[in-house]
Amino acid sequence: MREGLTGSRIRERRVMAGLKQAELAQQIGISASYLNLIEHNRRRIGGKLLLNIAQALQVEPQALTEGAEAALLSALREAAEDAGLAEPEAERADEFAGRFPGWAKVLAASQRRIAALEQTVEALSDRLAHDPQLATSMHELLSTAAAIRSTAAILAETDSLQPEWRDRFQANIHQDSRRLSDSAQALVTYFDTAAETREVAPSPQAEVEAFLAAHDYRFEPLEQAAAPEGAIARLVAGAEALKTKAAQHIATGVLHQIARDAAALPLVRLEQAVAAQGHDPAGLAQSLNQPLGRVLRRLASLPDLGAGLVVCDRSGSVTFAKSIAGFTVPRFGACCPLWPLFAVLGQPGLVMKSRVAQMGRGQAEFEAIATCEVQAAPAYNRPPLSQSVMLLLPVPSGAAEAEPVGATCRICPIAQCRARREPSILRDGI
Repeated sequence: MREGLTGSRIRERRVMAGLKQAELAQQIGISASYLNLIEHNRRRIGGKLLLNIAQALQVEPQALTEGAEAALLSALREAAEDAGLAEPEAERADEFAGRFPGWAKVLAASQRRIAALEQTVEALSDRLAHDPQLATSMHELLSTAAAIRSTAAILAETDSLQPEWRDRFQANIHQDSRRLSDSAQALVTYFDTAAETREVAPSPQAEVEAFLAAHDYRFEPLEQAAAPEGAIARLVAGAEALKTKAAQHIATGVLHQIARDAAALPLVRLEQAVAAQGHDPAGLAQSLNQPLGRVLRRLASLPDLGAGLVVCDRSGSVTFAKSIAGFTVPRFGACCPLWPLFAVLGQPGLVMKSRVAQMGRGQAEFEAIATCEVQAAPAYNRPPLSQSVMLLLPVPSGAAEAEPVGATCRICPIAQCRARREPSILRDGI
């Protein structure tokens, strides 16, 4: 029973530290609404999220749980699960900790260190493989170096060049050399800035996610506006997070979708339906006479659910992501094709509901509900534009068998995956 009071201890420590819910949530990378559910003991917590909260509150993880033994056994079970131990062997964690407490602590500490290192590798891999700023800079460096080499080869190998042509080639080398120097300096500055802030230069999609998170994915001006165009323009113009035109364009499209959903299904009406019949999306869609995709999007904006949301277009590219602790949506790279989000793609009207657990993320489990919807009216000889929507609801671990999925192949530890596109950098022998 004491294990269920972890949220209460977190709230007590947060108040003692003088932190607001929003401040602590921002430090650990989750929404304030999800932290509120944790503090009221309405969401289970463990693994990396517990470690992040303990670090932010400057306390030992054991102080937030039942005690040292509970934290130790939790880490041992995580290590057993990562190593793929058989269930009977994994259940002997209590016996191992009792007989060899010193070695158990060493193993638990190693498990935590591995988890932290995997997070670092994941971020670096994503950056090196898909960071658009890095890719652009490297392309500029290589193309400029190739131009200098080509011009220098002409000067070195041609004896009969006229003086005016030789002067022109030398001027080209001088200009390209300066461009190469400027590009190299810009790249060094980029890495230095990233090293100081420990952040990757944001993509337009990341800017949009930061903008939405700052508003907690809720926009009251759009909930009541009869003509939302003016409110949308003001929201975009006043958003510090939207630094690029691309981000402003994406955010404008997202806000228009929110406004359309709000006009058709006000949050007050949805909240009343949820209070009366629960948050089953299919049942709500039927009783409210609304498309399931709209119901999924609106449910994601209810703070009490602490839900995540992912949307992709017909190409499979993620166009929207509302983060949820324990489930990573890659910022740049291709996502795991095993997500229900992609299983419904291209099949409008199909609804999938499954229990998933993203490997390598602390084994948090989610109920995933996904559907595909047509975005425009049908026309002759034109394939319909469609998008898939997936709602992620946190559920207690172990209540039912969860389908293992990954984030992206490069950092996925699932050894024998039928959908693997490339080897993982986290495990050998894949």
